[in-house]
Amino acid sequence: MAIRPRWRPGDPRPDIRSMVRVDQAGEYGATRIYAGQLAVLGSRHPAARVIARMQSQEERHLRHFDEMVVDRGVRPTLVQPFWNVAGHALGAATALLGPSAAMACTAAVETEIDKHYEDQVRSLGVDDPDLAGTIREFQAEELEHRDTAIAAGAEETFGYPILSGLIRAGCRAAIELSKRI
Repeated sequence: MAIRPRWRPGDPRPDIRSMVRVDQAGEYGATRIYAGQLAVLGSRHPAARVIARMQSQEERHLRHFDEMVVDRGVRPTLVQPFWNVAGHALGAATALLGPSAAMACTAAVETEIDKHYEDQVRSLGVDDPDLAGTIREFQAEELEHRDTAIAAGAEETFGYPILSGLIRAGCRAAIELSKRI
């Protein structure tokens, strides 16, 4: 039976560990969504350049959170293998529906991530300015992704309200699971 170390002054608050864990998982999931979209659309599709640029930013976010996981001694989520498959499948499925559906996926995901990041910054207050600054920086880029997706026709997708609602609900579930598991 493993003995759990007790919290000591100076240790990160458990909710900060959870924040780093879920944010690392979310950035990983985003890279997998874009990989799935590019696998279907290919590199020559007109939307591919925009998707590849967003994917590159998500990969930079992921590298940063990967470093935070190591530096802060945070256990990554145990459901990451599932996010690997689920993210790629979501990206591929929406791209199969067409480029506007791929953009609808991005708009839905980034809408939830904006809310998620805003809640985290509010919760952090002044407790962890480094993490809050990182979240604010990445939040601004996620909003750019959402706006880019909307400008590219996300809301013109057939059944957009339903598709967006399903993806957003999935994001909320993924966030809650990744915080805890």
